[in-house]
Amino acid sequence: MSEAFKYFAFISYSSHDIEWGKRLQKKLERYRLPATLCSEHKLPRNPIKPVFFAPTDIQPGGLSEELQERLRSSRHLIVICSPYSAQSEWVGKEIEFFHSLGRTKDIHFFIVEGSPHSIDPKQECFNPIINKLGLPEILGANINEKIYRQPWLNRERAYVQLISKLLGVEFDSIWGRHKRQLITKITAGTFAGLLILASLLVVWTKNQPVDVKISLNEASVHNENLPPLQNAVITMILDNEMKTDTIRTIDSPVVFTNIPHRFLKKQAQFTISCRDFLAVDTVLNLSKKVVLDISRNPKVYGDVHFFVWNPKKEEFVANAVIKIDGVEAVSNEEGYVSVFMPLESQKQKYQLNATFQLSTPAIVMPCGESDIISIQ
Repeated sequence: MSEAFKYFAFISYSSHDIEWGKRLQKKLERYRLPATLCSEHKLPRNPIKPVFFAPTDIQPGGLSEELQERLRSSRHLIVICSPYSAQSEWVGKEIEFFHSLGRTKDIHFFIVEGSPHSIDPKQECFNPIINKLGLPEILGANINEKIYRQPWLNRERAYVQLISKLLGVEFDSIWGRHKRQLITKITAGTFAGLLILASLLVVWTKNQPVDVKISLNEASVHNENLPPLQNAVITMILDNEMKTDTIRTIDSPVVFTNIPHRFLKKQAQFTISCRDFLAVDTVLNLSKKVVLDISRNPKVYGDVHFFVWNPKKEEFVANAVIKIDGVEAVSNEEGYVSVFMPLESQKQKYQLNATFQLSTPAIVMPCGESDIISIQ
């Protein structure tokens, strides 16, 4: 974090949402960024700290000089949104003051209750100061967004959405790994303990260690137009012991050292997590040389989708014929275009052609959830 800011973020909230404020502060300050992204973005493992939350320092109230100084000293403003904060005078003042600092792009919204732009005033979660200041269209992280059946997983997804915006990293680059860690913690809660660790250490000393070399083989169709495999995080689990390392490129194997000889020819679990590639979770008989197959995720660069929008009429365009790298597609009644490219034909960018003029001649992959192509 820049030395110009004392706090990474300032949490603005209604007193009714105080428990959410405490929970969010702990979540953000305890978040550990994946090691591969730390080096890529030059960030520490715990990048979001400290986070200012009034109950831990001063009581909330009017915008005193002290509170104004806290806002000036914070890189980001996080607003906990609910029907209560929408009616809070102090939340509005904190948003207005932070906006006056010229840092509107650093205001983030975390929705815990209610709905944005609701037709029911009692359910509106955005403070009216947002419209008064003319802030740009807002898409807050919403814990109640029903992406998964399990509410707790939707809450975790909202946390990661907020974290990705605060750190300026891609959501997908941390969400998949975060979700797997949550599941692992639930299913592996009985692992580790002083007694087990002591027992493993005794067994370790009685066995001659060996080195296990692990390399990867791309099992899917190779396409030179797509980015090569980079930074594949591989984990090997032997009984209750876990080893993790990163394979930088497809031609760079890793070596796990000091493996007890007694594990050779016994079953070991291997998992692989790598951007643009399908996750691997397999069980093999352990040997000194292990080759694991990994396949590219065909959806990342093959799932081409976007909405066609007419800004003059302010409406989505149905039955619009657009060629995507020569593949003809037609928008549906909602103006939505969807085409799937086979792996061997995939690219990082597809050319767009139509009988009418488009706002952009190409679409860069991967597509977002709500990508829009405008007509001119």
